[in-house]
Amino acid sequence: MNLLKILNHRFLEKNFNFYILIFLSGMIARSFIALNYGDKVLENEWKILVYNLYNFNSFSMLKFDDFFVPNLWMPPIYGYFIYLHALIFGIEEKLVISVIISQIIISSLTTLIFFNIVTFFFKREISILGSIIFCFFPIIVFSSSQISSVTIYLFLFLLFIFFLLKLTKNKSNLLILSIGIISGILVLTRRDFILIYFFSLIYFFLFFRVDWKKILLTTLVLAITISPYLIRNYIAFDKIILHSGFGFNVWKAYNPKAKVEGYYIEEEELISKIENVKKDVNYRINQDKIYLKEAKKYILDDPIKYFKLFLKRIYSFYFLDLNSTYENYYNLLHTLPNLLLSVLSILGLIVCKKKNLSLNYLILIMFVILFIYSFFAILPRYKIYIIPFQIILSLSFLDFLLKKLIKKN
Repeated sequence: MNLLKILNHRFLEKNFNFYILIFLSGMIARSFIALNYGDKVLENEWKILVYNLYNFNSFSMLKFDDFFVPNLWMPPIYGYFIYLHALIFGIEEKLVISVIISQIIISSLTTLIFFNIVTFFFKREISILGSIIFCFFPIIVFSSSQISSVTIYLFLFLLFIFFLLKLTKNKSNLLILSIGIISGILVLTRRDFILIYFFSLIYFFLFFRVDWKKILLTTLVLAITISPYLIRNYIAFDKIILHSGFGFNVWKAYNPKAKVEGYYIEEEELISKIENVKKDVNYRINQDKIYLKEAKKYILDDPIKYFKLFLKRIYSFYFLDLNSTYENYYNLLHTLPNLLLSVLSILGLIVCKKKNLSLNYLILIMFVILFIYSFFAILPRYKIYIIPFQIILSLSFLDFLLKKLIKKN
């Protein structure tokens, strides 16, 4: 019964037909794209991780002779998500088909969550319009057909946002526990969520007066959720560590050849340093320190250059990357919706109600994401993480125009 109160049972009944229609429409659109443009095989790091886990019971990307170095490089959730499918279908072609089908379902369900979020701010008609835009937004539809964690992350992230917004009206312990569990899974899906979580709790403590005991309980549940992975890492590395790879990600974004997308090819001197790293359980950790040291050197040598690059990333992330090398990036089906949504969201940011604490929270998180991701190399798929916020701001502008027209008439 408490769960029904959180989800609003009457609201579900009222919008049941729309839920079914938008869910099935999303499934059809995503299935069509998956059949024609989706990934067909498991490749690169996910292939290595799942192969080693499936065949050798070792969640590892790296092997020295017969020794598997425990993975610290890739967040674990998506690897285990694929592995669960592998347990049923093996690691052949059926595995990818199964994973993509699951992602299509998850992505279609995400639209329903987004609709519930939008109804916090707008009337039903505008909320439906926003959900339709979200459901058929090209990059969101396309992402569900790719072997990538973005679909799962977006689903969990919007669920986190939805539960937080419910927290402004319902501070039940069940809701607090749900937020803690989802947050823990999100940390294990993308580590940058830690900062989003931190800013979220501060905001809700300061502006919504959420009891610090409930915030502490949420954090405790988060810690319990990620504890099996921390224990696994402590046993393997004799230290409490969540991941390694920060240095590599910084180096990709801050080296002389880096652009908005970063640069991934090491120079001979750097390769030589990496080759001298001792090949033991701490190999990835020590390798990462070398990358970080190199990046620091470049930043200190020319801070103005990299600050300008940082600003360029912000523009490219929010609007468009004018120098992208990714195939089909400049397809009009991708660039036009992105550019239109970006411009409208800026207008929405100008005219939106500044006294709406819930909307201000979404704006804060959008900027947190914008700055976090712009600090590193920007990949086209990262745009997905701010699209929900841009849609809501664009709807704010549309709502503003409609009210002006109604008032005028």
